[in-house]
Amino acid sequence: MQRRFFLSLVGLTLAGSLRPAVAGTPVALASPPSSVPSLMLANVYRSGIVLADYWVSEKFDGVRGYWDGQALWTRGGERVAAPAWFTAGWPNVAMDGELWAGHGQFPKAVSTVRQQTPDDAAWRSMRFMVFDLPAHGGPFTERIPALNGVVSRIDQHWVQAVEQFKVASPQALQTLLSKTVKNGGEGLMLHRGASLYKGQRNDDLLKLKTHDDSEARVVAHVPGQGKYAGKLGALLVEMPAADGKPAQRFKLGTGFSDAQRQNPPAVGTRITYRFRGLNDSGIPRFASFMRVRED
Repeated sequence: MQRRFFLSLVGLTLAGSLRPAVAGTPVALASPPSSVPSLMLANVYRSGIVLADYWVSEKFDGVRGYWDGQALWTRGGERVAAPAWFTAGWPNVAMDGELWAGHGQFPKAVSTVRQQTPDDAAWRSMRFMVFDLPAHGGPFTERIPALNGVVSRIDQHWVQAVEQFKVASPQALQTLLSKTVKNGGEGLMLHRGASLYKGQRNDDLLKLKTHDDSEARVVAHVPGQGKYAGKLGALLVEMPAADGKPAQRFKLGTGFSDAQRQNPPAVGTRITYRFRGLNDSGIPRFASFMRVRED
């Protein structure tokens, strides 16, 4: 039976040269999160950034994972039910990273991580790509060798330290981006070497991709017409308030599979969409649905 969708408009308004880092020493401990881990979040890279101040690494498209010294958590504060062998021998040291299933395997990573009863075979293909030590008190340039040392002592092939590089120029950065994407990577991350670990979003951490993307919250389903009659026509989504601007809503009508139109993301779900810049009112141009954010 086809599922019907209704849009309630009550209270809703439409707004229209490379040098790798080296290994080093261990670090301090961290307490388990009381709810949602306070993690470092990235702004979008823009021209004019002083590249000499930053380390550059590949951006891995998986599920954000936070090891608090005792358990694994997602960015949203959900405990990850990993098999006991996966985290066996991990130190009582906080580690921030990505639970990754390989290039182009984001859905597999999400499916594996969200299982309450771990699928042992699926976890055999997972990797924990560690890129920071939240409880280390030093700047990122000092955290890199400390992180490499921690991962080296864990000595498990599924726990890997993300390699960090220095890039000489914007042209070299773009060349590295193109090479990374060609090899299946999602993009690049830039981390200010002098920065301390802070659970906030600022320019200490930047992301660079070949397209823009962002997140929004689903607030309603817009019913389809014509060939989409009885299915989803579009999502009404809300962008979070940012930089002094209020939250704004817009309709997201492309990028869905037939199965997603039949069973769309639920109201309240966070989704990721890609777009090509913003119009004068701040609404994304040519926005297209990418996926549900599970982390």
